[in-house]
Amino acid sequence: MFQRLQFAGMDPLAALLDGPRAHRAFLLRSVLTPPWSLRIEDRAPLTVMSVVRGEAWIVPDAGEAVLLGEGDVAIARGPDPYLVADHPRTPPQALILPGQECRTPDGGHLTGYAELGVRTWGHGTGGPVVLLTGTYGMAGEISRKLLAALPTLIVLRAADWPTPLAGLLAAEIGKDLPGQEAVLDRLLDVLLIAALRAWFDRPGTPAPSWYRAHDDPVVGQALRLLQHQPAEPWTVAKLAAGTGVSRAALARRFAAAVGETPMAYLTAWRLALAADLLRQEPGATIAAVARRVGYGSAFTLSAAFKREYGVSPQRYRSA
Repeated sequence: MFQRLQFAGMDPLAALLDGPRAHRAFLLRSVLTPPWSLRIEDRAPLTVMSVVRGEAWIVPDAGEAVLLGEGDVAIARGPDPYLVADHPRTPPQALILPGQECRTPDGGHLTGYAELGVRTWGHGTGGPVVLLTGTYGMAGEISRKLLAALPTLIVLRAADWPTPLAGLLAAEIGKDLPGQEAVLDRLLDVLLIAALRAWFDRPGTPAPSWYRAHDDPVVGQALRLLQHQPAEPWTVAKLAAGTGVSRAALARRFAAAVGETPMAYLTAWRLALAADLLRQEPGATIAAVARRVGYGSAFTLSAAFKREYGVSPQRYRSA
């Protein structure tokens, strides 16, 4: 029942993000005055950036520099480093390391920047550039299937994709109220989902097969059944009955559209859900997690989990 309630009615993107989602994500408003340059080496799996005021360059180590204007939204996929600066040739002044530790490029103590308020940092409150940053710091917060489908940098222009979400996040990021971390996490998730949906739906974008597959009336229904009810004892025959086609027809169409068999997709989906439950619910036993994602025992889940992730569920939770 838990999984049916959790996933009912979701589109493919929301389904992939609902379990792996922001949990006390790093959120920061930077107020900057040129010349400024930040080298990002935090190895975060995904970072969302939006320019509230002014403009900023993003310069990947491998790739072309991109200029962001007001209202533009960028999504950077880690772990490769990149530069965020007022100009591509401005030397880095600060190095952002894992855990959002800030140092000078030579490892010294950072000067010239200061805390300017709640989740606000920079040169001074009147700086001409205001940049929002939301970082998913743990790999488990973003589905590996989703990360594998993304390029290293996505940019959505305000002229092509006007959205109130970045402005709403900007308005909330400086508040210090009860439950504010949860509010900001959910706002970041909504902004990310909306941005990725807009990007995937753009003409010419190489959207992943699992996203496009939902347009197929048979395969889309099969995917929704698997995503909404992962604990069901699914077989290809049972899934075919739920979609109104034969087993052979379902297997053929599913593999052609998604790139893997229904049961392979289900296994990966169940294990991803298990990984997130292990992290989000430390009090749940391995056996309880196994039942919720469709495994008959802690042993069968542990064996499958170790094949997929290289460690046991218990070690994954401890790490």
